[in-house]
Amino acid sequence: MRLARAAPVIVLAFTTYIVFSGSFSGYDITTGLIVSIVIGILFANITVENPSKVFSPRRWFWGLRYALRYFLVDETKCHLDVIKRILSPRLPVNPGIVMVPFDVEGDYTVTSIANSITNTPGTVVVEVDKARKVFYVHWIDVASIEPAEARRSISEAFEYYSRRIFE
Repeated sequence: MRLARAAPVIVLAFTTYIVFSGSFSGYDITTGLIVSIVIGILFANITVENPSKVFSPRRWFWGLRYALRYFLVDETKCHLDVIKRILSPRLPVNPGIVMVPFDVEGDYTVTSIANSITNTPGTVVVEVDKARKVFYVHWIDVASIEPAEARRSISEAFEYYSRRIFE
């Protein structure tokens, strides 16, 4: 069971090592494998709760679909909005902190949604209240302070995909 939990951590650590080193030399591959195996063994029990979820093709499909949508649609749209606001000072900027409810349970799911909001230009999660199941989000141009409307505008798509990947 520990090896099943360690395998995804090893693969993730090794992939990250190779991507950031930018090298496929024998030294880097060997070093990456050694470090990744040690990390996988040490952190498997606190990182992976259910190893069968990691190897689910359905979850990988949704993860890929989410990544494509996030980087090609959401990021692009929000970057263009922020660029327009920078280049056209007359465009309104109505910053504020809004309460955005969420309807998910798992730590990975909540973290995924919060990271997606924060990594999208124009929004930053400033606090997560798991007890009340809300994010407090700084929004560059508050369109609505109504929580349900803010959720539709800010996090509904992120929640849709994250739920399918992590829960």
